Amino acid sequence: MNAANTSFMILSSILVLFMTPGLAFFYGGLVSKRNVVNTMLSVFIMTGVAIVLWIVIGYSLSFSGDIGGFIGTVKNFFMNGIDLTSLTATKIPTGIFAVFEMMFAVITPALFVGAVVGRIRFNFLLVFLVLWSVIIYYPMVHLVWSPHGILYGLGVLDFAGGTVVHINAGVTAFVLSAFLGKRIKFGDIPHTHYNLPWVLLGTAILWIGWYGFNAGSALGVDNIAAQATITTTMSTGTAMVTWMILDMIINGKPTLVGVCTGTLCGLVGITPACGFVTIAGSFWIGMFSTFASYFFVNYLKDRIGVDDALDAFGCHGVSGIVGSIATGLFATKAVNPIVAHNGAFYGGGWHQITVQVVATLATIVFVAIAASIIIKGLSLVMPMRVDRKEEELGLDQGEHGEEADYTVEMSKDLDEYRSDLNLYSKEFRGQLGGLDVPKDPRLH
Repeated sequence: MNAANTSFMILSSILVLFMTPGLAFFYGGLVSKRNVVNTMLSVFIMTGVAIVLWIVIGYSLSFSGDIGGFIGTVKNFFMNGIDLTSLTATKIPTGIFAVFEMMFAVITPALFVGAVVGRIRFNFLLVFLVLWSVIIYYPMVHLVWSPHGILYGLGVLDFAGGTVVHINAGVTAFVLSAFLGKRIKFGDIPHTHYNLPWVLLGTAILWIGWYGFNAGSALGVDNIAAQATITTTMSTGTAMVTWMILDMIINGKPTLVGVCTGTLCGLVGITPACGFVTIAGSFWIGMFSTFASYFFVNYLKDRIGVDDALDAFGCHGVSGIVGSIATGLFATKAVNPIVAHNGAFYGGGWHQITVQVVATLATIVFVAIAASIIIKGLSLVMPMRVDRKEEELGLDQGEHGEEADYTVEMSKDLDEYRSDLNLYSKEFRGQLGGLDVPKDPRLH
């Protein structure tokens, strides 16, 4: 094995894994206090479920064999028969390649959780995840990244998951939201974010993890990984500033939620293109992605009437679509010799942009139809949405019997408030000798 490449891929796998708890903090900070535990658990449980699924059947369906260029076979059930020590083209063990791809199978379904928080039954979401992985995600991986895949053969450029991850998760989020219907308290969400520092923390973790996502997709330490690192950084910085400026011009003030959302749009937009474009290309992709997502979230979403609670489609779907198509404009052989046809802005004509549009539309149509069928079929055997009483109570209590914040708010619950200092004041007298602690008459 190549020790440098293998070390890099292990680190990249860990970074991509780190993104999922980061996303849990990002989404958990955005929702109302009643749904924090449910949101974070719904994201984080994807990790365990997706890991087991990937080992049992996912790797085999994605990369082993081929059925019509659409999906693999199950001949390597539980990864049986795969030589984990055999080396790939970049001299990393197949086992490490499988782990790296596994982390993509973890983060992708976690993305669409943001669309349905506060109203979907946890049990329904779990079963949906399993069916979605087998029917939608593994075929998408095979179509785009397996040498046998139809879209791969077409020549689609998707370096790190524009179609496979972001458009896929975004469209799934949109379809789930449409079937679920609007929240009871739809409209009051902008004023009920649970914890804005968590949103920033989650964004920072996602950005850090994204280097594993994008640079790691080079599958080794080389100039392409270096290029993916710098284009990812440029696009993200551009997007962050773009969203803030739009907020300042249109709403009169910058917001932390806006800056964090813009940051994610830049990361999403550059994902399919990061190993194929110049720094200048990444600047424009970051800007275009953010413009598109900003205007969708702020103007189009309400007109369409689909209640995507945390803008999973508005961010991942829209920026993913823009990034995927823009790859056909900005891709260049000068950055990556694997590019067979330069993008339109580099003298390549319409060929690559046409391929990117076809692949993007094919992804949207396939995911929308397949997700609708899964939801419709699953709804026949189990309820999809919590009842009105549970939705008003909050899913933290209704689904899990837990709360995000166990601290007692003194202003509301003075009669119930009893600190150790008050209850056991005699025991504390030694440490507090000489301190005159005034007693609050309301507490005694």
